[in-house]
Amino acid sequence: MNKLKIKPQLITIALGLITFGLVYLITACSQTQLLNSTAAVPQIVTSILSDVKTFNYALSQESPNIFGLTYAGLVSENPLTGKIEPELAESWEIADNKKQIIVTLKKDLRWSDGEPLTVDDVIFTYNEIYFNEAIPSNIIDGFRIGKERQLPTVRKLDDRRIEFTTPEPFAPFLGNLGTAILPAHALQESVRTKDKEGKPLLLTKWGVDTNPQEIVTNGTYKLGSYATSQRIIFERNPYFWRKDQQGNQQPYIQQFIWQIVESTDTALLQFRSGGLDSIGVSPEYFSLLKNEEERGKFTIYNGGAAPGTNFISFNLNQGKRNGFPLVNPIKSKWFNNVKFRQAVAYGIDRQRMINNIFRGLGDFQNSPLSVQSPFFFSAEQGLPVYDYNPDKSRELLTGAGFKYNPQGQLLDAEGNRVRFSLITNGGNKIREALATQIKQDLELIGITVDVDTIAFGVLVDKLVNSLDWDCHLLGFTGGTEPNGGSNIWTVDGALHSFNQKPQQGKPGLEGRVVQDWEQRISDLYVQAAGELDEAKRRELYIETQKITQENLPYIYLINPLSLSAVRNKIQRVEYSALGGAFWNIYELQLTE
Repeated sequence: MNKLKIKPQLITIALGLITFGLVYLITACSQTQLLNSTAAVPQIVTSILSDVKTFNYALSQESPNIFGLTYAGLVSENPLTGKIEPELAESWEIADNKKQIIVTLKKDLRWSDGEPLTVDDVIFTYNEIYFNEAIPSNIIDGFRIGKERQLPTVRKLDDRRIEFTTPEPFAPFLGNLGTAILPAHALQESVRTKDKEGKPLLLTKWGVDTNPQEIVTNGTYKLGSYATSQRIIFERNPYFWRKDQQGNQQPYIQQFIWQIVESTDTALLQFRSGGLDSIGVSPEYFSLLKNEEERGKFTIYNGGAAPGTNFISFNLNQGKRNGFPLVNPIKSKWFNNVKFRQAVAYGIDRQRMINNIFRGLGDFQNSPLSVQSPFFFSAEQGLPVYDYNPDKSRELLTGAGFKYNPQGQLLDAEGNRVRFSLITNGGNKIREALATQIKQDLELIGITVDVDTIAFGVLVDKLVNSLDWDCHLLGFTGGTEPNGGSNIWTVDGALHSFNQKPQQGKPGLEGRVVQDWEQRISDLYVQAAGELDEAKRRELYIETQKITQENLPYIYLINPLSLSAVRNKIQRVEYSALGGAFWNIYELQLTE
């Protein structure tokens, strides 16, 4: 091009317009074909960034997943009020000693295949799946009680009542009963039957290669069809328990469709062309979409601060597998030095992230707890924070034995150049931008960061199975009850990612080290779960938040606003940062 004296920027603009036009045309055509094929069916179409990993609730470890639409528990949390409300349960009674809860089921409950949903399904779900040590489920960690990490007992009282008994008072227990109830008639045989290695067949049951029609649900929807990397169609569950005041079956909307769109840019195109009915509004798109609200016939809902966290985390695991260290010992020495982690925290310009990446639509994040939680502790209340200060970073590093060469590159005490890999999931534009800025920021304090954007499934495999990584940028979903994060903070928790214990069935580790502060957080989570006095619970969780900020197993970044654009044809939306636009999907209706 230079030889022909053609201005490269003109080529770039022309190619960009052609590419945009082709993507828009292809997107619009595929969406139109989908809508035409189901035009007579009341439906909502949204998008997700990647394929789901399983149809098996017990084995799910990540988002997106299908289970918010397909399963219900005994209770649920109202995302507007935070109160625990009946779901499959009609009522419950808590004993004076606070160790027994008797739950009464609603009458005439049914599964999506028409089979009765009974007390026996509840007993099966808890005793044979969630409390079964042979099934590697994240759910079990949330039910472990006291220092001995005992599990509750569950027994049938009669055809409608179940008694849950805990070894000691356990504050989060009622809320924990929101975990999905699963169908014994469809899954019990796979739990009780073992493969050649002695593992329950449930571990390979209901993968994404299963015919969706075979999946039995009890939630608002059932699976209709699944086309890998294309879409998931949810069909109304004809036996869902909810009816309106006139006795009409809910939900009113017959289909809920997830288009699998592996780029936020492409999802934006699909929304603007009318192919999607709702989209999460990232800061980079906010101004564009805000100007189009009236013409596009949609509303941007603002739920305030989003729950959950965004962070980077270093691999602190000092263990070995088959004689080989998980982390290069040179790097492991850096990562396990708290002064190094604090220096990195001071070296990240989070205000620049807010200004440039989040367009001002966010705030500093410092706590592992969601701001909606009554146990949240803020910087203004005394939580340690790490405002941008590269001079402080250099001071901490040199004080910890690091040094700089004439080129300004950081070296450790043995002369090794400080360089590590940062992984995050590709396709998420915000995370890609955050990773790029972190790379730039840390270069200013002499640290070289190699950013590697990989598929989300590959990233999860590294964190959960191979445990082979340096640093990752990711996030956890949040909520109001801190014990929901017990599988992150207890030292043997299934999501204790910064110092992960091997999952069941995976090769063991030699030499895994649990730090004193790490054990202290774990102990505090156990203690707080057993404390029924709300004020005392808060003090315990405040201490955990202080310890996490002092030791930085996760370096928190930005808390964005929870923003979604929703077509005005969707009526009765009650938007919530905790529940999103569709938490009350059962009562939503469509206008012409």
